[in-house]
Amino acid sequence: MPIIQAQKKSVRQSARRRLFNDRRRRTMREIIKQVKELVAAKDYKGAMALIPQAYKAIDKAVKRGVIKANTGSRKKSQVNRMVKEIA
Repeated sequence: MPIIQAQKKSVRQSARRRLFNDRRRRTMREIIKQVKELVAAKDYKGAMALIPQAYKAIDKAVKRGVIKANTGSRKKSQVNRMVKEIA
């Protein structure tokens, strides 16, 4: 455990940031998983309805630095490709 006051604060901050980052990452993964399930069930309309939510979750994760920009672009491309394959 840190002794210096500033380091104690840093530990608190990093724990809080980790909580928010984990929440944002979990939301992103859950929505992508829902899209995959709809694609597996060949539900085109349902998958198309979830694409904006998936893009929003991915963009927010990129904006906050949870994932890198290229990773976000790749994930968006993968989601779009999955849905277009069942069209």
